[in-house]
Amino acid sequence: MFGIGMPELILILAVALIVIGPKKLPDMARSLGRALGEFKKATRELKETIDIEGSVSNIKPGSDDVKKTDSPGPAEPVPLPAPQPPSPAQEKTDDQSGKKASIDPEMDT
Repeated sequence: MFGIGMPELILILAVALIVIGPKKLPDMARSLGRALGEFKKATRELKETIDIEGSVSNIKPGSDDVKKTDSPGPAEPVPLPAPQPPSPAQEKTDDQSGKKASIDPEMDT
């Protein structure tokens, strides 16, 4: 652990006990433990973020192919053709009866 042996660790704790005092030492140790825990959590989250960004960068080159199409953009809507007038061979409605009658009177039998 950082090249610190048991004698050095005992010396550090003894100095901390003298400087901080026996009443505040447990609170300081608790605060130090929480700070180290938060530091480890932040480090883990940073590593996960870097790993995710690395995997996303592997995907990005393939997605550029979609953007490189020669398409100028969305197509303009094409207007519908104008309606054609009915040809003489088509049936027309009779003005008096409202039913369909053919143009050729011989066909009405």
